[in-house]
Amino acid sequence: MTTPLNAGLIVPINNTTFDGELRAWLPQGSSCTTLRIPRGKGLLTPETLPAYVTQTLSLAERFAHSPVEVVVYGCTAAGFIAGPAGDTQLAHDLSKVTGKPVVTVARSMVLALQQAQVNDIALVTPYLHAVNEQLEAFLLDGGIRVRRFNSFYAADVDALGRIGHDDVARLARETMDADCEALFIACAQLPTRGIIEPLSREFGRPVLSSTWVTTVQALRAGRAQPALP
Repeated sequence: MTTPLNAGLIVPINNTTFDGELRAWLPQGSSCTTLRIPRGKGLLTPETLPAYVTQTLSLAERFAHSPVEVVVYGCTAAGFIAGPAGDTQLAHDLSKVTGKPVVTVARSMVLALQQAQVNDIALVTPYLHAVNEQLEAFLLDGGIRVRRFNSFYAADVDALGRIGHDDVARLARETMDADCEALFIACAQLPTRGIIEPLSREFGRPVLSSTWVTTVQALRAGRAQPALP
């Protein structure tokens, strides 16, 4: 039997996916309280990240005196832009502010691939070139190489929000190849719950997503066992 978890999720205000996928994957009886970080329609950049992080930490204070057991930081691009050290520092700062264990999407991605003993992957993202480069560097720091790559190159949050399950599955099929040990779908806004298990059966190899691996790490941080996709 799995143990219910009270999760606290922090996501950009435009993210319409992570809350629903996290709730669906958590064990029965779990709860999720979601806080949304205000932002404009432009995508994150190194220049806008400091102000975004300041807003995040201020917002997270609401979890300090709540029944939340683990805090999930659900902004993937922010982690890649910050880099491994910056993402670790933000997790530390969030834990200090909230008094809770913290998991981030960026770190969860690396941990999941390392735990699966995967080194060479196919990667699907919605990001523009700069973030894709930072994502690949973040993975390489963890010993993970991107062998095949595709992106939707979403120009803003509106374009990102229009990407559906079928779009993601199509790009995954165009990207996966025999030289890849797994496929990863990066970005907590991309919908993946209905497709990662069928795609994994189709490819005969693991298919992971930002929302799934972060849910697993949140459950581990809360000492619960992950449910199956």
